[in-house]
Amino acid sequence: MENLITFLQENEVQFEIMYHENPIRTAQEGAAYFGIEIGQTAPTLILKSEKGYFAMIISGGRRRVNLEEVSEILGCNQLKLAKPKEVKQITGYTVGSVPLVGLSMPCILDRNIFRYPFIYGGTGEPTSTLKITPNALEKLNQVVALLD
Repeated sequence: MENLITFLQENEVQFEIMYHENPIRTAQEGAAYFGIEIGQTAPTLILKSEKGYFAMIISGGRRRVNLEEVSEILGCNQLKLAKPKEVKQITGYTVGSVPLVGLSMPCILDRNIFRYPFIYGGTGEPTSTLKITPNALEKLNQVVALLD
Protein backbone atom coordinates (compact mmCIF):
# COMPACT_ATOMS: atom_id res chain seq x y z
CA MET A 1 0.00 0.00 0.00
CA GLU A 2 2.84 2.42 0.79
CA ASN A 3 4.24 1.91 -2.74
CA LEU A 4 0.85 2.77 -4.23
CA ILE A 5 0.48 5.92 -2.12
CA THR A 6 4.03 7.02 -2.96
CA PHE A 7 3.41 6.39 -6.67
CA LEU A 8 0.21 8.46 -6.60
CA GLN A 9 1.83 11.30 -4.63
CA GLU A 10 4.89 11.41 -6.90
CA ASN A 11 2.61 11.74 -9.91
CA GLU A 12 0.68 14.55 -8.21
CA VAL A 13 -2.79 13.22 -8.91
CA GLN A 14 -5.91 13.69 -6.82
CA PHE A 15 -6.83 10.48 -5.02
CA GLU A 16 -8.25 9.05 -1.82
CA ILE A 17 -7.69 5.66 -0.21
CA MET A 18 -10.87 4.49 1.49
CA TYR A 19 -10.62 1.77 4.12
CA HIS A 20 -13.39 -0.71 4.94
CA GLU A 21 -13.63 -3.72 7.25
CA ASN A 22 -14.78 -6.29 4.72
CA PRO A 23 -13.60 -6.93 1.17
CA ILE A 24 -15.86 -5.58 -1.57
CA ARG A 25 -16.29 -8.41 -4.05
CA THR A 26 -18.68 -7.07 -6.70
CA ALA A 27 -19.59 -3.84 -8.45
CA GLN A 28 -23.00 -4.01 -6.74
CA GLU A 29 -21.39 -4.28 -3.29
CA GLY A 30 -19.08 -1.36 -4.06
CA ALA A 31 -21.86 0.87 -5.35
CA ALA A 32 -24.03 0.12 -2.31
CA TYR A 33 -21.19 0.57 0.18
CA PHE A 34 -19.97 3.91 -1.21
CA GLY A 35 -23.40 5.20 -2.26
CA ILE A 36 -22.31 5.65 -5.88
CA GLU A 37 -23.58 4.60 -9.29
CA ILE A 38 -22.54 1.09 -10.30
CA GLY A 39 -20.76 2.58 -13.33
CA GLN A 40 -18.30 4.34 -11.01
CA THR A 41 -16.93 1.03 -9.76
CA ALA A 42 -13.97 -0.03 -11.87
CA PRO A 43 -12.61 -3.54 -11.58
CA THR A 44 -9.19 -4.28 -13.07
CA LEU A 45 -9.26 -7.50 -15.09
CA ILE A 46 -6.15 -9.27 -16.33
CA LEU A 47 -6.30 -10.62 -19.86
CA LYS A 48 -3.95 -13.13 -21.46
CA SER A 49 -3.02 -13.34 -25.14
CA GLU A 50 -0.22 -14.69 -27.29
CA LYS A 51 1.30 -11.19 -27.00
CA GLY A 52 1.36 -11.32 -23.20
CA TYR A 53 -0.83 -9.90 -20.47
CA PHE A 54 -3.03 -6.79 -20.46
CA ALA A 55 -4.85 -4.96 -17.67
CA MET A 56 -8.39 -3.96 -18.58
CA ILE A 57 -10.21 -1.45 -16.41
CA ILE A 58 -13.93 -1.48 -17.04
CA SER A 59 -16.93 0.38 -15.70
CA GLY A 60 -18.90 -1.77 -13.26
CA GLY A 61 -22.01 -0.77 -15.19
CA ARG A 62 -20.85 -2.64 -18.29
CA ARG A 63 -22.88 -5.81 -18.64
CA ARG A 64 -20.25 -7.75 -20.50
CA VAL A 65 -17.10 -7.33 -22.58
CA ASN A 66 -16.74 -8.81 -26.04
CA LEU A 67 -13.21 -10.26 -25.85
CA GLU A 68 -13.20 -10.95 -29.61
CA GLU A 69 -13.73 -7.23 -30.20
CA VAL A 70 -10.96 -6.33 -27.73
CA SER A 71 -8.58 -8.84 -29.34
CA GLU A 72 -9.21 -7.19 -32.75
CA ILE A 73 -8.43 -3.75 -31.28
CA LEU A 74 -5.20 -5.11 -29.80
CA GLY A 75 -4.28 -7.19 -32.86
CA CYS A 76 -4.27 -10.46 -30.90
CA ASN A 77 -5.39 -13.85 -32.15
CA GLN A 78 -6.90 -14.98 -28.89
CA LEU A 79 -7.69 -13.10 -25.71
CA LYS A 80 -9.08 -14.57 -22.51
CA LEU A 81 -9.35 -13.77 -18.84
CA ALA A 82 -6.26 -14.87 -16.95
CA LYS A 83 -6.87 -17.57 -14.35
CA PRO A 84 -6.76 -16.46 -10.68
CA LYS A 85 -3.45 -18.28 -10.21
CA GLU A 86 -1.95 -16.45 -13.21
CA VAL A 87 -3.25 -13.08 -11.96
CA LYS A 88 -1.51 -13.63 -8.60
CA GLN A 89 1.68 -14.80 -10.34
CA ILE A 90 1.80 -11.92 -12.86
CA THR A 91 0.61 -9.01 -10.69
CA GLY A 92 1.30 -10.18 -7.14
CA TYR A 93 -2.35 -9.50 -6.27
CA THR A 94 -5.45 -11.65 -5.95
CA VAL A 95 -8.45 -11.35 -8.28
CA GLY A 96 -10.72 -8.62 -6.93
CA SER A 97 -7.87 -6.62 -5.40
CA VAL A 98 -5.76 -5.83 -8.47
CA PRO A 99 -4.87 -2.11 -8.26
CA LEU A 100 -6.08 0.46 -10.78
CA VAL A 101 -2.56 1.86 -11.20
CA GLY A 102 1.05 0.75 -10.86
CA LEU A 103 0.93 -2.40 -12.98
CA SER A 104 3.75 -2.74 -15.49
CA MET A 105 1.61 -3.97 -18.36
CA PRO A 106 -0.34 -2.40 -21.23
CA CYS A 107 -3.80 -1.22 -20.22
CA ILE A 108 -7.20 -1.03 -21.91
CA LEU A 109 -9.62 1.56 -20.50
CA ASP A 110 -13.39 1.55 -20.79
CA ARG A 111 -14.53 4.93 -22.16
CA ASN A 112 -17.60 4.73 -19.87
CA ILE A 113 -15.48 5.58 -16.81
CA PHE A 114 -14.91 9.08 -18.23
CA ARG A 115 -18.59 9.91 -17.61
CA TYR A 116 -17.85 10.19 -13.88
CA PRO A 117 -15.79 12.69 -11.85
CA PHE A 118 -14.32 9.82 -9.80
CA ILE A 119 -14.12 6.06 -10.11
CA TYR A 120 -13.50 3.48 -7.40
CA GLY A 121 -11.32 0.40 -7.72
CA GLY A 122 -8.58 -1.81 -6.38
CA THR A 123 -5.57 -0.84 -4.30
CA GLY A 124 -3.97 -4.26 -4.08
CA GLU A 125 -5.56 -4.91 -0.67
CA PRO A 126 -9.07 -6.33 -0.28
CA THR A 127 -10.06 -3.95 2.55
CA SER A 128 -9.32 -0.66 0.83
CA THR A 129 -10.50 1.11 -2.30
CA LEU A 130 -8.87 3.75 -4.47
CA LYS A 131 -10.98 6.77 -5.44
CA ILE A 132 -9.38 8.53 -8.42
CA THR A 133 -10.30 10.64 -11.46
CA PRO A 134 -10.52 8.85 -14.82
CA ASN A 135 -7.99 11.31 -16.29
CA ALA A 136 -5.45 10.42 -13.59
CA LEU A 137 -6.06 6.76 -14.32
CA GLU A 138 -5.33 7.37 -18.00
CA LYS A 139 -2.19 9.35 -17.14
CA LEU A 140 -0.80 6.69 -14.78
CA ASN A 141 -1.35 3.60 -16.93
CA GLN A 142 0.23 2.45 -20.19
CA VAL A 143 -3.02 2.85 -22.13
CA VAL A 144 -2.91 1.01 -25.46
CA ALA A 145 -6.64 1.05 -26.26
CA LEU A 146 -9.94 2.60 -25.29
CA LEU A 147 -13.01 0.39 -25.23
CA ASP A 148 -16.32 1.78 -26.53
